[in-house]
Amino acid sequence: MGRSDIHLVTDSNEIEHQFRAVMRRLAGGVSIITAGRDDDITGMTVTSLTSLSASPPRVLVSVNRQASSFALIERLGSFGVNILGSDQQELADRFSNGRLKGPQRFDGVPWSAGTSGVPLLGHSLATIECRVEEIIERYSHGIIVGSLLSFDLSPEISGLVYWNGQYVEIKHDFDLDLLAEISIPLAHVR
Repeated sequence: MGRSDIHLVTDSNEIEHQFRAVMRRLAGGVSIITAGRDDDITGMTVTSLTSLSASPPRVLVSVNRQASSFALIERLGSFGVNILGSDQQELADRFSNGRLKGPQRFDGVPWSAGTSGVPLLGHSLATIECRVEEIIERYSHGIIVGSLLSFDLSPEISGLVYWNGQYVEIKHDFDLDLLAEISIPLAHVR
């Protein structure tokens, strides 16, 4: 490994800045976490979603406790996961726009209410409706464990990833061609 551009220092602001730079090197799938019901709805763009277990099916998402989504998730005990496709960068930007609040983020966006009332976005690669099983509060965030109430899977298979401060589109056919160019056997990715 080459010489590092980042050196740990004692100033806490500088450590936080450097830590953010380190974490930007980790690519993350882009999802929108939705919360609430009826007219009291909100959502936020996240890259902190991961699967906890397939048996039983559980997901984890880390949400800042100051976020309006966190308060609704905590109070109502449910949330939606909307995994975004490669053509949904505008939607990711919309749900991370600090000037838009609550229901404003949904203006012009197709969505429907899940069985718990939580909004689920149309045209997502996949949606999952979750019941909160546990919230583990650490530092500025809550780690939310969700058990699946329902899910829906689109036939679309192109994804949106956030890496190094920018969105990256993963398109199935294009990326299979790219993998073939660098001699990765396609049998492993189909």
